[in-house]
Amino acid sequence: MSRRLTTVDDLHSAGLVDAGALPELRRVAERYATAITPEMAALIDPDDPDDPIARQFIPTGGETRTTPAERADPIGDDAHSPVPGVVHRYPDRALLKVVHACPVYCRFCFRRESVGPGGDHLTGPSLDAALAYIRATPAIWEVILTGGDPLMLAPRRLDAIITALAAIDHVAVIRLHSRVPIVSPERIDAAMTNALTAGHRHTAGTGDRAGDDSTGAAVWVAIHTNHARELTPDARSAIARLADRGIPLVSQTVLLRGVNDDPAVLEALFRRLVANRVKPYYLHHGDFAPGTGHFRTGIEQGQAIVDDLAGRISGLCQPRYVLDIPGGHGKAPITPAAAEGSDEKGWQVRDFHGKTHSWPPVP
Repeated sequence: MSRRLTTVDDLHSAGLVDAGALPELRRVAERYATAITPEMAALIDPDDPDDPIARQFIPTGGETRTTPAERADPIGDDAHSPVPGVVHRYPDRALLKVVHACPVYCRFCFRRESVGPGGDHLTGPSLDAALAYIRATPAIWEVILTGGDPLMLAPRRLDAIITALAAIDHVAVIRLHSRVPIVSPERIDAAMTNALTAGHRHTAGTGDRAGDDSTGAAVWVAIHTNHARELTPDARSAIARLADRGIPLVSQTVLLRGVNDDPAVLEALFRRLVANRVKPYYLHHGDFAPGTGHFRTGIEQGQAIVDDLAGRISGLCQPRYVLDIPGGHGKAPITPAAAEGSDEKGWQVRDFHGKTHSWPPVP
């Protein structure tokens, strides 16, 4: 298999969906984009109805069913978009949505109503307006390139955007969120890694970005991956090419029913990430995107999984468990508390075995 599969008929021809499912899946495809790269398709066991890779990328009839809580903009991007392409929800950081295309289309995506082929890139006057907003807003310390997937851009285009952001005195950090190193690792070539170091190569004025004498902007890459099987030899090589160029790497993972809602599965993923120089950053609780109810776990289940992980893996391997509050109110940590009490009466602190111990009151 040498090309992306971008239709349900492609998936059928590749033996990944049954002919009987095609009518229903075509209805799904009329609303939501479909794509899977050869790298991910090769990982799927077509004889396993519960294959965790297939579950992430192969459409199902469940996507036609929505619940009253689901919404087209589940995390409220639109409510915090001062100009097209910019989401400014938190004072010190803003999203810059530079592209709407992705190498794969995850069936649980919270932007599934807006991403897909044919979506507009942020170019020309719209990009100029977005950059002008960031320049005029000195509180913005970090810009997060997202979309879509920013590593779908040509390296020259990405270099130009990073260079423009690095030329803004108050922008100290540029973070890119991407599936590309995992699902399309061949794109992480010399041209792409050169583009990603543009923030360091280009200096900008004399502004005090980070409280020190640094110039340029630090470029970080946040890699989206949900299962250890995704970290193929080619993906690990792509990650190494980024790390070897001095690009700091973190990861984000979505807690998904039938994919990784098991402490052992997440343990394997997070250990493998850290062994490949990637710090697990976020474990996202599933958002209320339309047609994704078959992926969502309960919060109590998620907390129990995170609690279990605390005793299984080192702190380096543990991400922050969060959810995005619907309506645009931002992320909230939902990790279970290990301490209960007050400074006046003392605390009961739970260890990783589940046993509680006393912490005395503050004198």
